[in-house]
Amino acid sequence: MSPDKTHKALFIVNMLKDFVEDGAPLQVPAAKGIVENIAGEIRYAREKGRPIIYICDRHDSDDPGFEFWPAHAVKGTSGAEIIDELVPRAGDHIVEKVSYSGFYKTNLEALMDELEIDDVLICGVITNTCILYTAVDALQRGIKVIVPETCVAALDQDDQKFALRQIHQILKPVGRE
Repeated sequence: MSPDKTHKALFIVNMLKDFVEDGAPLQVPAAKGIVENIAGEIRYAREKGRPIIYICDRHDSDDPGFEFWPAHAVKGTSGAEIIDELVPRAGDHIVEKVSYSGFYKTNLEALMDELEIDDVLICGVITNTCILYTAVDALQRGIKVIVPETCVAALDQDDQKFALRQIHQILKPVGRE
């Protein structure tokens, strides 16, 4: 592995139409405000030759989680698609998930082993669920984690503050390069 291709990767979590677009079933009001910041992280990762891994909700239409969340990101619907501004390119990876953590019942851990990833920057939504639980699961696997505050969004500011406090005080992720 060349010196500039470290063991780092970029995670883009749930930047899907059902979370970002106006009127979406699980619209995160602040999500549009982080799109350009995430696009910048994608450009940076591409410049450095780092893997980009999109971690995306993909639910069955009868998902039990829809008892307490609105139906969203149902397989085969346009709402389950990544927003146009952040669309993956050839060589990027997509991991489909059905729970908060990108690691739960997915191939993410195997993919990270294959790519020899031990350091991730996590961007996307929802900070207090999918971002937080993916970060926790990464850290529990010995993976260094960075969660830039300008690249994550929650449904409301109280949830955002709570999750960022958990991430920064309890999980103690590493700083940026």
